[in-house]
Amino acid sequence: MIGWYNEVLSPSLHLPYPADTLAAVVLSTPSMFERAFRPFLERGSCLGVNDPIDQCIRQCITACISQCFSGQEVNVSYDYEMLPSRKPKFLAQTAAHVAGAAYYYQRADVTEDPWGERKMFGVCIHPKLGGWFAIRALLVFPSVMAGEELQRRTSPNCVPSQESRIELLERFNFRWQDWSYRDIVPTAEHYSQDQQTYFSTPPGQRAALLRDWGSPQ
Repeated sequence: MIGWYNEVLSPSLHLPYPADTLAAVVLSTPSMFERAFRPFLERGSCLGVNDPIDQCIRQCITACISQCFSGQEVNVSYDYEMLPSRKPKFLAQTAAHVAGAAYYYQRADVTEDPWGERKMFGVCIHPKLGGWFAIRALLVFPSVMAGEELQRRTSPNCVPSQESRIELLERFNFRWQDWSYRDIVPTAEHYSQDQQTYFSTPPGQRAALLRDWGSPQ
């Protein structure tokens, strides 16, 4: 519910809906790349200069809403969208945490902070996918009031020890390029080699990579 999200943030970051408004967070799993993105490219669906992954995700979510929620008002915010104030439309990791989808590990989760004045960013970890997933969108259903019957699900604390949390945050902040933070817990899936290559390639060079793969992009 929107109230779960708003209650952990300052008023300037609140979403403008009643507290019991129903909302859902959309995650993508590693198989998205082969099962959705490659077919998207093969259909020649990628248009213009927008990021191909973003276009693919938007197309998939739009199709899902049309099929599953026809006639229902659904307000969609994507992880890359910004407000005129340059703030994100929603804080993706906070949304995933309060929804119980993934645990958002932050500096405050470490009792004996070893980093001094250094700035440390937090990261979400999924109990089955580790860090091998992405938070893609927030769906808000303005006309659906969840009420007390919707029970809040606690985010799964899959990195319980202080030592592991320190290791996680250091991997994410200092060595994020080596992908190792994603394996902080045993995982059921991980990104394929092509997917790792794609996301490791600077955005400005990805079109050339896709052409090398035979995409019309």
